[in-house]
Amino acid sequence: MRHVLSLSALLSIFWLVNSGHYTPLLLSLMVVSVFSVAALCHYMDVVDGESQPLYLTFTLPGYLLWLFKEVVLANIAVARCVWLGKESTSPCVITVSAHQKTDLGIVIYANSITLTPGTVSIDLEGNQILVHALTGEAADDLLSGEMDRRVCRVEG
Repeated sequence: MRHVLSLSALLSIFWLVNSGHYTPLLLSLMVVSVFSVAALCHYMDVVDGESQPLYLTFTLPGYLLWLFKEVVLANIAVARCVWLGKESTSPCVITVSAHQKTDLGIVIYANSITLTPGTVSIDLEGNQILVHALTGEAADDLLSGEMDRRVCRVEG
């Protein structure tokens, strides 16, 4: 039931942020809509710990801020490679281990690698992620394990 309540709260916040109108009519429509969606999801039994991971509520925002910083730095590095030409790149394919406990944690890690410019997750088999890196520096950053450790902290 707490997952349904969490879903209801998130849907309400999403509605309020995107609406920008707080008239009684629209607020009552929000309540009806959120209640209908939450009841339907509960009836279909699709709201659980996997689809509504409550444990990420407090740890994910800090990780996303760190990831945003890393994306900006990686963008600068890729732009530098573009300006300096072919000689500044050293493409390589590496394998990194994912130490996360859940499938969701591994997906967050693999997607974070792909979101960071200059690296792309190519394949995932078990807890091994095959990654293409534009430069050796980008590969070394991944091999240092900082992103892996941070995703493990998000997981709890």
